[in-house]
Parts: sequence; C-alpha cells; structure tokens
Amino acid sequence: MAIEIRFDAERTAYYRAAGYWRDDTLRDWLDARARERPDRDALRQGERRVTWSELARLVRAFEYALDGLGIGKGDVVAVQLPNVVEFVVAYLAIAGRGAVMQTLHMPYRAAELETLLGHSGAAAAVVMAQAKEYAAAETVLGLRPKLPALRHVIAVGVPPAGALGFADLLSGAGAGEPAPVVLSGADPFLLLYTSGTTSAPKGAPHAYQTLLGNVRVSAEALGIGPDDVLLSAAPYTHLYGLFTCTLPIATGATSLLLPAFSPPDLAALIHAGRPTAAFAAPAHIAACFALKLFDGKDLSSLRYLQMSGSAVPPALARAFEPLMRGGKVMQLWGMTELQAGAYTRLADDEPVRAETTGRPSPGTELRVVRDDGSSAPPGEEGELQVRGASVFAGYLNDPDATRAAFTADGWFRTGDLATIDAQGNTRLAGRTKDIINRGGVKFNPLDVETLLLKHPAIEQAVIVPMPDPVLGEKACLFVTLKSAATLTLAEVTGWLDAAQVSKLKWPERLEVVDAMPLTPTRKVIKGQLVKRLAGPQAGR
Repeated sequence: MAIEIRFDAERTAYYRAAGYWRDDTLRDWLDARARERPDRDALRQGERRVTWSELARLVRAFEYALDGLGIGKGDVVAVQLPNVVEFVVAYLAIAGRGAVMQTLHMPYRAAELETLLGHSGAAAAVVMAQAKEYAAAETVLGLRPKLPALRHVIAVGVPPAGALGFADLLSGAGAGEPAPVVLSGADPFLLLYTSGTTSAPKGAPHAYQTLLGNVRVSAEALGIGPDDVLLSAAPYTHLYGLFTCTLPIATGATSLLLPAFSPPDLAALIHAGRPTAAFAAPAHIAACFALKLFDGKDLSSLRYLQMSGSAVPPALARAFEPLMRGGKVMQLWGMTELQAGAYTRLADDEPVRAETTGRPSPGTELRVVRDDGSSAPPGEEGELQVRGASVFAGYLNDPDATRAAFTADGWFRTGDLATIDAQGNTRLAGRTKDIINRGGVKFNPLDVETLLLKHPAIEQAVIVPMPDPVLGEKACLFVTLKSAATLTLAEVTGWLDAAQVSKLKWPERLEVVDAMPLTPTRKVIKGQLVKRLAGPQAGR
C-alpha cells in the first residue's frame, strides 16, 4: 500500500522559504556524521560501542539485505524492538531504502499486531526472536495467513523456522551496495499510530521535511551539540523516544541506550553512563523517587533532564533539579501528529521550567480556543490548537478523521486543555475528554490530582468520571498507596477540605489499586479505569 503525503502548495512554499523544510534525509545526516566523526561513539549499549563509521557500515549492510528482499521505496516495514543498536540500524536502513518505518510498541501482542500490520499493509516486520516470555517472531509468523502483504519476518536473536535472522542478513550482505534510491524531503519515512488497541486505529504518516526540520531547529533551541550524550527512558517506538534517537543523528551526539525501562536501571545508567541530557516521562522519575533510587547516585553529569508525556507535577521537577548540581529540569509537549510542539529552554526562569511546557518550537504556532471557537485571552483555559512546520497532513486513509482533526482555518485540534500566558508559555490542564460534567457543571480534575499527590499516603492519584443516574457524572478517585499506607474516602475529602478545594470537585468514590494501567510511555490509561467502575457505586 503506497503512502502519500500531500501538502498544499501555499504551505510548502511558506515553510521552504522560511527554511524549516529542506530536502535533507536521514541518509544525508548519517553520511555527514560518518565523515565528520568516524571514530566517535554514535551508540553505547552496555559494554558495546558503535562508532559513526561502524554504524554507517551496519546500516548499508542492512539496506543491501532489504534490497535483496525486494523492500523498496514506499514499502512499509514494521519494527517492534526495544532501545537497542538493532533498532537504530533498522530505522536508518529502512529510511535509506526509501521505505517507511512503522513502529510497534513492545507490550503489543497478537491482537494489536494483527490490527496495526493489517492497516498499514506492512511488507516486513523486524521483531525480537524472544523478549522475556514473549516469542515475538513466532507470534508475527502466526499472523501471516491473515496478513497477505507481510512477506518477511526478521528476528533479532535466534530466528524460528520461517523467519530471517537480523544478524544473518548483516553478515550475508558482503561488500555489495544497495540499489540507489532518489529521496526528497517530501517523501514519507515514518508511520506512527495514535492507538493500537482499537478496531479503527489512526495512522499518522510523516515526511522527512516535517519531522527532520523539527529535530534540526529543536537541537539548536535545546542546546544539543556533538559532545553531548543523550539518554532516553522513553521507548524509541514512541515519537518522543524517536525524537531523542534522531537528535544525535542530526548533531553527532552519542546515544546512551537503555533497552527497557526499570527504575533501578534508569537510576544506575544516569549514575554510571554519565549522560549530559536525559529524556523521560514524569512517571519514570517518580518511580525512581518512590524507591529512593537516586539516593547516593551521582547525577552531576546532567546539564538537564527533560520530561514529557504527561503533565509534570512542579514538585517533582523541583525535587529532581538539585540532584543535578547545576543542571536544570526542562519540559516538552508534543504529539504523534507533530513531534515536539513546545518546550522550555535552559535560559528560562525556574518557575517557567517547573510549571509550564514553555514556548512553541521554532516554526510552530499555538492558540487556546473557547467552546464557541473564539480565541481565549492569556491565562484563560480552553482547547489547545496548533499549526506549524512539523504538523502532519492527515491520517492514513481516513479522510473523516482528518477533517474532524483540523479546523476550517487549518489548525490541528489537540484535545488538550491548556492556558497560554502573556509570555507565550503553555500550561497543560488535562484532556478535553477528561472533563467531568457533574449536573451540568464541568470541572477539570487535574488540579485536584496534583494536590492529592502531596498526601503522605498517596503514590499515584487519577480522577475519572463515573456514571450517575441523577447528575450524569461524578468523580471517582483511583490511587496507588505508598508502602504500608491506608486511605479512606473521608481522609481524602478531609485533605481537600483543608486545602479549601470546592466540594464540587471532591471525589465521591475511592478505588485503591495495586497498579495503574499504563501505556508503553507510562501514561495512565484512564479508559481502563472507567471500565472498572461497572461495580457498586458506593465510596469507601
């Protein structure tokens, strides 16, 4: 299935004239790094070191292998790998063939994979032979009768019968060169999905000019240079993680690879790996704090920690910043449809960095609109909308979803609630679908969740709407508790009463759970919590 990305002539002319859109590709960037820094580390994974010249050689070898398998321009190649060397090689080689990489999150299993691979029409899939108890390659091979477009399954590790070995393809490539492919900035190279667990996933294809342009200007705005060492706790299969994977290819920096997140592994790698910048979700850092894993660790190599993926509690930012001994906590807001939309800068004052996601990335515009579609003044909450050089053109083969996603004047509806202050800094305030409508009075639960995180018994706090026959909706609070702690609904409401929170916003049911359902990027899946509310409605 050919993927086409069409931008109107006016938008193309504007962003090219402004310098945001160019014809550079990942192949161009890799070749430049291999020429400029052949013997410097491109990747570090444990004791393994891969220099820029070696990375270029591995990528060429895998390009040659893909060429031999008939993978060419426009073909979709799916990748379900952790943050390992093989992911980076596959990413660059697929792009070098002019093909389109589709990412698949590591937790996905047969049901999600069948839906996503069927929707994309992937011609090949690169997966782990075995990932703990999950036999990924065998799972995908078992789906092939339902996926007529899927011609090849490539396994990292010992391949099962019917799959090709990633290492075997590299070693068998010899000294051959893949057939040349002519690429331009308008060509698609990436296909991401906003959801993989529904029967109607939304695919967001991206062209070089949009995302690489965003990486290029963001590297400069974030002060990333060739001597930096970047560590990502976010998976590379997610656009935030992939953004951090691509930044070094643009700048010549080194990627310090964390194959899979665990709190002990992240804390240990910051201490031992000496990264200069780390990228994580608030949940990653909060989990380390909960286990006291930063105690005794040397985090002084960090110039900054950037957090993204969900709203950052200011208290969390302020707790981490002193640990870096001069480093700074930064924030970023982005989406699958546009990559990095806004972020704080190193020169920003501490309140801006701790409490906001900063100003738009270069080439990006943000606005907040009221329910009636009018623009909200500074400080007033409404829906956040965006347009700019990195915003995608529309969903794959889904014109209805594309039309619904954009306003008549071309702004993308993010679904996020936010305010923008007079200096242009954005404060996230939750999602529009998270609003609770109690008897016709609507409120956003994010501020209450943030306040409850200060309660000495609460580890995590999430408020979701629950059906009510009289009022329509009420608020239900889900919590995980700190070790040996207990909690009652009366204690929760007493805490909120003491903080002078309006009774309207008090939760009217409490559910204590052992763990929150999380996405691969450690966002709480509120929809799964809502489904748990089918039982009795009495609070505890």
